[in-house]
Amino acid sequence: MHLDPEFLSRLQFAWVVGWHILLPAFTVGLASFIAFLEGVYALTRRDVFLHLSQFWLRIFAVSFGMGVVTGIVMPFQFGTNWSRLSDAAGNVISPLLAYEGLTAFFLEATFLGVLLFGRKLVPPAMHFVAAVLVAAGTLSSSFWIIATNSWMQTPVGYAIVDGLFYPKDWSAILFSPSLPYRLAHTVSAFYVTTAFVVLGVGAYTVRRGQSPAEGRMMLRLSLWFLAIFVPVQIVLGDLQGLNTLEYQPAKLAAIEGLWDGGRGVPASIIGWPDQEQERNLAEIAVPRLGSLYLTHAWNGEVKGLKDFPPDQRAPVAIVYFTFRIMVGIGLLMLATVLAGFYLLWRGRLDDTPWYLKLCQVTVCLGFIAVLAGWTTTEVGRQPWTIYGLMRTADSVSPSLTGADVLLSFVLYVIVYLVIFPVGISVMLRFVWRGPAASEEAEPIESGHPKSPIEALSPTIAGRAS
Repeated sequence: MHLDPEFLSRLQFAWVVGWHILLPAFTVGLASFIAFLEGVYALTRRDVFLHLSQFWLRIFAVSFGMGVVTGIVMPFQFGTNWSRLSDAAGNVISPLLAYEGLTAFFLEATFLGVLLFGRKLVPPAMHFVAAVLVAAGTLSSSFWIIATNSWMQTPVGYAIVDGLFYPKDWSAILFSPSLPYRLAHTVSAFYVTTAFVVLGVGAYTVRRGQSPAEGRMMLRLSLWFLAIFVPVQIVLGDLQGLNTLEYQPAKLAAIEGLWDGGRGVPASIIGWPDQEQERNLAEIAVPRLGSLYLTHAWNGEVKGLKDFPPDQRAPVAIVYFTFRIMVGIGLLMLATVLAGFYLLWRGRLDDTPWYLKLCQVTVCLGFIAVLAGWTTTEVGRQPWTIYGLMRTADSVSPSLTGADVLLSFVLYVIVYLVIFPVGISVMLRFVWRGPAASEEAEPIESGHPKSPIEALSPTIAGRAS
């Protein structure tokens, strides 16, 4: 049995990143939500915002810890599995990743401590500032990671000397052509993912009749936010599509399942891409619609997969279906928001059981969409690690054996299948207890509510005894 180290290394990286990306997809938006709650509480002094902030801060602390643990292992793979990529492009990639650690991680870790322990140790204004800086740290982390990946997707500002990439223009590298669109689309997706989690938890809280004020507030805050950001996300996706058409036309052709390019191309709604026969089986397509939404012109010209050599085409079926999963989820999200506003207008939002149950189901939609979008982006750029310049096959470590990768991959699978169920169960326990537990553990009338760690200490002590 032949164990291909390249395939196994790709599979291992996909496993590690696929699990890890679920955490920033949640914590980036949640940090901003906590900062919002802290700011509104500082202005209004309404207890409902404090209860919600303390409630979500507990969940954020757990998810942040999981993110740190799962994120640390990823850079090691550049040395163990992708050393030739590191050798060739390390002069460009390494500084970008280093700045992510210097600016984002330390900013988050430092001021998260103030949030967790500083409620009665620092002035309320400083507590709000700490929340803002934690949120800024999560956004900074997103910027540096996406800047690195965007340069690999649309490389500019470099010179190749003896097979090695050297930076010539750092501003061009940092702000590569795809960065603005990919950053906006990704961060917006993270915010939408978090908002649907808040919507689902709010619906669950209202259904149980537990902390009704907090539950109703979560429902309304998330609905109003989603009413803005779901349409914005659709527009940002369209803009990223235009950018992909310009800089990665082969990827776009694979996403669309478009084999024959030209003007007035059709839109493939659904079908089965057959890469060997270079056509789609059992396809439903709409004439000219592809050119309309890809180029915003009925007669717009779009390249097809046959315009590129077979060895420069991505695995079509994977990106074809993951893209449609992402779009389908986006439409379902929009329908959920519209239904919610209709019920809100009718005054039935809080007492419509089927809708509250639907909101609980939609908690997972954002995470699925993020995974589908990430798969579309990363598989769609194959066979390249640095688009058009360095192939994935030429990036894997030369002395790596399939048995080595298989062993490490199995260990990663075991560890992650322990970390995530445990972490998720802890967060679900907080949700089950609800904001009411936060209210009881942190008496507002004393003026000094306990920190989340202090509030949990009696429970921890009880378990230890």
